[in-house]
Amino acid sequence: VEPTIKNYRDFNWDATLDFLIQNWDPPYQSIRDANIVLENVPNSTLSDAERKLYIAEARFLRAISYYKLYFFFGPVPLRTSTTQPINLAKADENELKAFIENELKAAITDLPMPNAVPERYRAHKAAAMGYLIKFYLNTKNWERVVEVSNDFLTTFNYTLFGEYKDLFKVENENNPEYIWVRPAIATTDRATANSWSNVTFPDNFKSSPETGIVFKSTWLNWPNEFRIYDAFYNSFDAADKRRKLFMTIYINNADQTVSLLGNDNIRSFKYWPDQNNAGAAHGNDIPEIRLADILLSRAEALNEISGPTQASLDDINQVRQRANVVDLKLVDISSKGQLRDLILAERGHEFYNEGHRRMDMIRMDKFISNAISRGKNAQARHVRFPIPQTVLDSDPLLKPTIGYE
Repeated sequence: VEPTIKNYRDFNWDATLDFLIQNWDPPYQSIRDANIVLENVPNSTLSDAERKLYIAEARFLRAISYYKLYFFFGPVPLRTSTTQPINLAKADENELKAFIENELKAAITDLPMPNAVPERYRAHKAAAMGYLIKFYLNTKNWERVVEVSNDFLTTFNYTLFGEYKDLFKVENENNPEYIWVRPAIATTDRATANSWSNVTFPDNFKSSPETGIVFKSTWLNWPNEFRIYDAFYNSFDAADKRRKLFMTIYINNADQTVSLLGNDNIRSFKYWPDQNNAGAAHGNDIPEIRLADILLSRAEALNEISGPTQASLDDINQVRQRANVVDLKLVDISSKGQLRDLILAERGHEFYNEGHRRMDMIRMDKFISNAISRGKNAQARHVRFPIPQTVLDSDPLLKPTIGYE
């Protein structure tokens, strides 16, 4: 488990923390590999169809790598060739954004449909379009969010999975809602594993009356890491099915009932433990984009353009109906700001533990104020992370993230 997580949680990070390099190196390794492919495929002996596919896949992977770097660090060096100098200054912000947008558009054109990919986990048109929607959403290009979302929903046949509680189980990972995932394979090397369960079980956990989970001897328990605030749990409607994946009490190994309520110690079992785990490795794929996100993204954009409309509520209510929550009604919503807050709450309830919350709160200008209200040392610069110090030390042309000079 990341040893500096407390610094992260308390807004007490600087450029020396390990988790920063872990979010810098992998995307740039992917970018390097994509550039190698793009430089060598055109003159290869591959067929025309193979060249077209590999180039589109490389551009997609390069684009989403820059997407992740940009929304984590802000402007970064734009490496599009293996022949560029080792030392490279940051790209202009508009240049980087235009590059991400154009690469995703190009990938959409040449990638196959989702049902025509040569292998599972290979890139396809829906994944590229989904990332383009998310890119427009997080750069507040509302009209384009609506335009591309409309195109997405008429082009592809994704549907909301029936039971939210079962959506994230290993046996259901080929469901019709997942658009793009981070693959998780239960292997002992943990190269691509999902390790969520290991750090979610509470101390001396035996069983959970609420969820029905009974601890297996092959599972591991590294307790007291990932917890849920009481206030977040209490923000759900009592009938909301999405709340069923939270554990508020459990039976310990002494057969005592232990309450987790009251001290921000609730646990989330969104990623249900894998019955066929390999030590610390579980095989639950982690969704990066799913249909509920497309619907709520379009709803948000429609609200930002025109204020509350029935069209935006229809998208939100599709998601709420699956969760067994009553529909929002237009008569009860008086302003754009009110619906914006409702959408932020809905996204929190729908996407907890999927890695969207930070960007959602930044986009809606709530990230810093919310942290301050919880007593954190949050400042304006914290909407971006500092470029790692080891990277700055290796490149004299690279300047620190603004606010971390």
